[in-house]
Amino acid sequence: MSPESYSDQPNVAQASSPASSGTVPVPVPTVTPPQVIQSADNAPLGSTAGTLALNENPNSLVAGFHFRGALPHLKKEGGTYFVTFRQANSLPKDVLLRFKQERQAILQHATAAKRPLTWHEEQELFRWYSNRVDKYLDAGHGACYLSDSQLADLVADAIQFFQGERYELPAWVVMPNHIHAVVWPMPGFTLSDILHSWKSFTSHEINKILPHKVVPFWQTESYEHLVRDAEDLHRCCHYVLMNPANAKLCAHPADWKWSSGYTPKNDKSATTNGSKVPRKS
Repeated sequence: MSPESYSDQPNVAQASSPASSGTVPVPVPTVTPPQVIQSADNAPLGSTAGTLALNENPNSLVAGFHFRGALPHLKKEGGTYFVTFRQANSLPKDVLLRFKQERQAILQHATAAKRPLTWHEEQELFRWYSNRVDKYLDAGHGACYLSDSQLADLVADAIQFFQGERYELPAWVVMPNHIHAVVWPMPGFTLSDILHSWKSFTSHEINKILPHKVVPFWQTESYEHLVRDAEDLHRCCHYVLMNPANAKLCAHPADWKWSSGYTPKNDKSATTNGSKVPRKS
């Protein structure tokens, strides 16, 4: 059964962020480059006061912003996104509560005003995710079901299933308890629909394999970051490719099988799935 069979199933997932050490040359993906988003006064969102004007498009899943759970999700038609979703049991309740309190301190002004985050607030949220949530996830707490190669293969195959048909994937990685991907939805498809398909299909198929059902398998909330420009795109792709090596799951990003940066041992080329990585020294 393919991921398409579950495109109408209930949604199910959550997240982390990008910023890390190491260097991986990442070519500009062959997808429509994201535009620098402008505020109402045409000032780039990189400015301290810039915020995206509320889009009048009634479908906020295509353009504009909407709230799902506690996080404001910013959408732009034709945009590219960095997304992360994690297993539902990957954070203990006490840790999750502490993280939610820390996150709320960053989001309080935006949520109170029902507006998107400013560029400064987004960067603060990025740093918080990478320094706190993602670092905790990378430590391998909780039941890391995706450390099972059969389940990791299943998720990796599902993520790539509609590549080139519904979306492009400049970079992706399956970690033991969470997923990172840089996604460009093709015209006619939304990021929400793509995530919905991934999570619904994989949770159903994984529960066929596990000895006991895990429901929900994915945390409901996903972390989504609208890529702002070429520099931001490079940073996000670099983070995704380096994540397994930074988490000490492998010596080199090319060694991690469940990633767009993977290079088979018998492949002398330094290019895999459109992502360039340095050769192992």
